[in-house]
Amino acid sequence: MAEWSGAKRFYKAATVIEGTAGLHVVALDGRSVKTPAGAELGVESQALAVAMAAEWEAQEETIDPHSMPLCKLSATTLDRLKVRRDEVIGITLKIAETDLLCYRAEEPEDLVARQQDSWQPELDWAKQELNAELAVTTGVLPINQPESALIALQTALAELDDYHLMGVTNAAAAAGSLILAFSMFRGRIDADAMFEKSVLEEKHQMELWGEDYEALERHDRIRADIQDSARFLKLLET
Repeated sequence: MAEWSGAKRFYKAATVIEGTAGLHVVALDGRSVKTPAGAELGVESQALAVAMAAEWEAQEETIDPHSMPLCKLSATTLDRLKVRRDEVIGITLKIAETDLLCYRAEEPEDLVARQQDSWQPELDWAKQELNAELAVTTGVLPINQPESALIALQTALAELDDYHLMGVTNAAAAAGSLILAFSMFRGRIDADAMFEKSVLEEKHQMELWGEDYEALERHDRIRADIQDSARFLKLLET
């Protein structure tokens, strides 16, 4: 998508056309949009294709790729996961090795209680539903997660098709937690709950010391990435 950044809008209308293998392809004035690697920007889900075309249609005089998250996720899926799927799974597993939910505060008591109440149920769910029992520690020093848990999470990731893997990976990277990403993907929590759990500790700090505007801006980006991932995953099912 980078080559479109800053370009003037040169087309009148963005639509969806039928591509090869039954794919729904985004088109500008009847010509298919290409990804940076030259693939047609097409997906099996008609609803997702229509939503991507709407992102192009919403562009004004200058094209802003940052306002087209669905197109970006689809293009990344086509260009990267088709040829580097194992690498993406490996990178996503690295998130689980230092999963946010596994690193707890030692004090104050109210924060310890909040983390326990908000985070532990997700880890318990992962143990039961994903067969992934992650270890929990206090402080920030890294710990080694059980190999059995990482293998279970790797298996769960490998079972996803490229598009669903992209949505889960993007959400996990935003939140710093693969467990939260799977919980959202499986419908246990929604995007808003996932966001709140991912910024729980920082929000607690701001309650004590006042708002941190840099943190709030970062929270806006995290929220947007999680919501975009959730919408992407939902449209894939439509």
